Amino acid sequence: MSENENLFWSKHYSLKWSDFKAEHNPASYADSHSVIKYRFTWTVDSEKMGSEILFLIKNIQVSVEFCPLLSSVRPSETSDQLLKYEQGRFDLAELVKREHISNLQTKFEGKNFPTRGKNEEQRKQLAKEDSGKMIAQEIEQLQQILEKRLQEYDETTDYGNNPEKQLEYALKFEELKL
Repeated sequence: MSENENLFWSKHYSLKWSDFKAEHNPASYADSHSVIKYRFTWTVDSEKMGSEILFLIKNIQVSVEFCPLLSSVRPSETSDQLLKYEQGRFDLAELVKREHISNLQTKFEGKNFPTRGKNEEQRKQLAKEDSGKMIAQEIEQLQQILEKRLQEYDETTDYGNNPEKQLEYALKFEELKL
């Protein structure tokens, strides 16, 4: 991993404290802070229907990223328990993605959308731009769902300090790695 690369969620990789590369704010109440977000890719194709050119969105892929350069930990607090809690936040993002990916794909794939532009080349360029904006809006909603779920996770597990609740979540997250 180069210095500025984000980590993508994988069932074969668990976070390490060395992944938390940001300097921790000593005034922060929290002992750790992780930044997790969604990234997407897609394919856009165009099709001529009569005199109109329509675009189609295909192959929407969403990945979960952990951002090392924006994530930090208070050096005196690097415990296995806290790391499991942070891994749980990363795992929860993957779980939320899996719960919602088919809705996202269903919303766009197999449907035609109108293009804008004066000529075919401009329409193709604008179709890429417009489709990206459409998907980005949905990803923003997914990010908001994640934020609510993370808040619930934080409160339920008392930021990893409630071993029983942390174990309940850990068991859910184990299913992601099968």
